[in-house]
Amino acid sequence: MNQLTPEERETGKENFYAALGAFDQSPAAEPFKRRDFLKGVIGVGAAAGMTTGCKYFGYSPIADPLRVAVIGTGDEGSVLIGAINPDYVKVVSICDIRPYNVHRAFHGDWASDAAAAARPGLIAKYGYADEKAAKKEIKIESDYRKVLEDPDVEAIIIALPLFLHAPVAIDALKAGKHVLTEKLMAHNVAQCKLMGRLAKKENKVLTVGHQRHYSVLYDNAVNLIKWGLLGEIHHIRAQWHRGNLPGNDSWQQPLPFPVEAVINGQKVQVNFVADKLKELKDKRNKEKDPSRARMLDRQVAQWEAWVKDEKVEAAKYGYEKFNLGGRERTPLEELCRWRLFKRTGGGLMAELGSHQLDASSIFVSALRKDGKKAHPLSVHATGGRHTFPDDRHAEDHVYCTFEFPGPGYDAPEGANENAIEKKFGYYDPEMNYPDPKKGIPAFDKDPHKRIVVTYSSIMGNGWGGYGETVMGSKGTLILDKEQEVLLFKESDASTKIGVKDDKGGPTMDTQASGKGPSLAKAAADSGPVSRGYTEEIEHWAWCIRNNAPDQPRCRAEVALGDAVIALACNVAIENSFQGKGGYLKFEEGWYDIDKDETPDGSSVKEENEKLKAGLA
Repeated sequence: MNQLTPEERETGKENFYAALGAFDQSPAAEPFKRRDFLKGVIGVGAAAGMTTGCKYFGYSPIADPLRVAVIGTGDEGSVLIGAINPDYVKVVSICDIRPYNVHRAFHGDWASDAAAAARPGLIAKYGYADEKAAKKEIKIESDYRKVLEDPDVEAIIIALPLFLHAPVAIDALKAGKHVLTEKLMAHNVAQCKLMGRLAKKENKVLTVGHQRHYSVLYDNAVNLIKWGLLGEIHHIRAQWHRGNLPGNDSWQQPLPFPVEAVINGQKVQVNFVADKLKELKDKRNKEKDPSRARMLDRQVAQWEAWVKDEKVEAAKYGYEKFNLGGRERTPLEELCRWRLFKRTGGGLMAELGSHQLDASSIFVSALRKDGKKAHPLSVHATGGRHTFPDDRHAEDHVYCTFEFPGPGYDAPEGANENAIEKKFGYYDPEMNYPDPKKGIPAFDKDPHKRIVVTYSSIMGNGWGGYGETVMGSKGTLILDKEQEVLLFKESDASTKIGVKDDKGGPTMDTQASGKGPSLAKAAADSGPVSRGYTEEIEHWAWCIRNNAPDQPRCRAEVALGDAVIALACNVAIENSFQGKGGYLKFEEGWYDIDKDETPDGSSVKEENEKLKAGLA
């Protein structure tokens, strides 16, 4: 995100934990006994099954692990398998049509050390002796309908290409299964509304994988924002920049069959996966180091499974051929590279932007007095295929500016000018603003009061990586790659601060000292930073065992809001591309599951008939 020196980053982290230490000892932390549960997090291993998520998010261990099928075990499905806590979930079935994905589901992903850490596989996760032992406990299917017919399966995790989320989720809910689906909730807004309505009708738990709702780091940042530490929030800057370039794009993996390519100026047929397999085998035959040889053995087995994908009859499972860039694209290519195409994916806003606009709306929503999720008023957006050739429908650059309604801020009781300046970081005596009696008006009283969120997602240059920067009148919070939070007073990145808490609210002070060690820092130091995947799965299982369909933090109504933002932004980008201007005004009816209005032209009636949801 922000290019800071190592010293500035360390200062930002120390400031963040100093602020949390002050918050933990403030009256604001008392209503939910924060100090008590932080002490519990530090000693989380003392109680059997009591996880960090239990303590932070208020659920408890379950006696009987949920019996789950994972439908779709590719990149994201295997990440979710890696995040499972066996005390909460027992995988009894997997479903995928690609041998490559089935292999990785069991053995993990050995493309790199980082891949293996994120996707360790079912054998390692559950401690099976080998693949044979694992397959005695875990069924393998290629048709998801067979999974839904299995009475041993209580719930499903969906990690399929986006266009299949709604069809599979709706069939699952009708079959009496609970559902956790990867983000985005569905391919269009009408499908999202159908999923939410059907889950309510069937009394099933439906949750969507926007994992920042279960990130302890984000939860701590929200607490500081609610406390008023940043003052008046007026701008959030979010980005996800990646260095993907033609010929080196994670969304455009090599195809497992011969393709026409230009090598040394000549057009030839090349099977890049088979060629890589040969290279790995040659390396393995020459390798003398036992550790490196074991790694190569795993990679050879993985690439052997990848080569078998050539035999997959993708057309039997809903994939289609089409022409793009002067070439016929086969159903198997649509399967392997689904993120690139409109019929199967949702582009950068669905895959990446939805996460960060979700985070931004979490921060804006934290300021609302009614506890409801904040919805944007409008978006200005543009984008396009600026770097890549005509091999995709998805944009490789998007730029968006969202306007959210300002929440308004009350003045401290009995406030004077000094108290107002402490709370908001400024006071203008000439204009008597903010008014010590009224505070700062909300958008409905003053339409100038808005919070602007800017978002960019680009390929071709990864400068700054990904994250969010929240800017207020008193300070700045930086959330970097879901791994750390930095706090600075205004724009000063070099000064360490303490936090004072008095009647005017919390203030950052370079002269203040901390009030002892931060329990939040001790809790954070008690284990690796979780991105929230494990906690969202644990809580989903708890909600099912406790018949609490309204309890997931990213339930249908919340996830619908994230889908509306992403898919409406795609409409604005398309308007811009067609020369109509990239402006779109949001309508409240789009966010209401029980209303049929949508921003993307999708029809609830038509989707209901097509997907056989059976809703009136």
